[in-house]
Amino acid sequence: MNILVTGGAGYIGSHTCVALLKAGHSVVIADNLCNSKREAVDRIEEIAGKKVIFYKINVTDSALIDILFSNHQFEGVIHFAGLKAVGESVEKPIDYYYNNIVSTMVLTQACVKHGVAKFVFSSSATVYGDNQVPFVETMKLLPTTNPYGESKVMSERILTDAATAHPDLAVTLLRYFNPVGAHPSGLIGEAPNGIPNNLMPYVAQVAKGKLEKLRVFGNDYGTIDGTGVRDYIHVMDLAQGHVDALDHLAPGVHIYNLGTGRGTSVLELVHAFEEANGLKVPFEIVPRRAGDIASCYADASKAEQELGWKASRGIVEMCRDSWNFEKNFKG
Repeated sequence: MNILVTGGAGYIGSHTCVALLKAGHSVVIADNLCNSKREAVDRIEEIAGKKVIFYKINVTDSALIDILFSNHQFEGVIHFAGLKAVGESVEKPIDYYYNNIVSTMVLTQACVKHGVAKFVFSSSATVYGDNQVPFVETMKLLPTTNPYGESKVMSERILTDAATAHPDLAVTLLRYFNPVGAHPSGLIGEAPNGIPNNLMPYVAQVAKGKLEKLRVFGNDYGTIDGTGVRDYIHVMDLAQGHVDALDHLAPGVHIYNLGTGRGTSVLELVHAFEEANGLKVPFEIVPRRAGDIASCYADASKAEQELGWKASRGIVEMCRDSWNFEKNFKG
């Protein structure tokens, strides 16, 4: 299939592009590079041994997206493009609502107009709000604690309503948890512009000496050691989940959690990173970050039953691959 991957130069998008190419699909990437680098496209091609087509465009621009769809016969869309930092979304809510929701509307409209029936959406476990763990797809979605999460909820509703109005449209909403790790080649990984918002690249940059110490946001949650608990999933497992979802798409709306089903605290992750790589990661405890919840992990059994997908890589491999990328990364 010929697949449009929005945000394909980003962290999860780049790994998914590799997985798509390895599976025999062709890929067109649309990315404005606001939190990614053009070099990632070259590295995707190097790893996969295949070429991709790249456009530096903003997915919120409906006119450019219409031209893009007119020039390519897409058979499916995987939509990653959007802003993704929980804390930043509290500080910049309008940016998050505009970028994340408008891009979904523009792409959905283009799919309907141009007869593209397959749509895989990059959603998030944040849509569950402060539900009881483990999170299950059938749960009623509670109000989220941040605009990032709300933008994902609204995008899910837009796609659900579109699929109801257009019965040929096949939509899969992938609610994934906390991606970490990197491609084993060390050529692609999480390389945010500026100071990282996510934990693992922050840990890796501290280990490398690029940052003085890690800030741990809160140690007074009701968890094993007081720090936040998350379901960390290797990005290569996550990428494969998108390929499997694309291969199993059918008309209607389908929702899957992509996670390991296991929770790991911030300090447990830090200690695992230290042990896996023989390094020390100095840290300090700072106040809780706005929008965070105490604990978040998945019930991922539905994806295993219906897609045949299951996370296979553990926390040690996640830490080793993250460090391998950080050592090689020159940014």
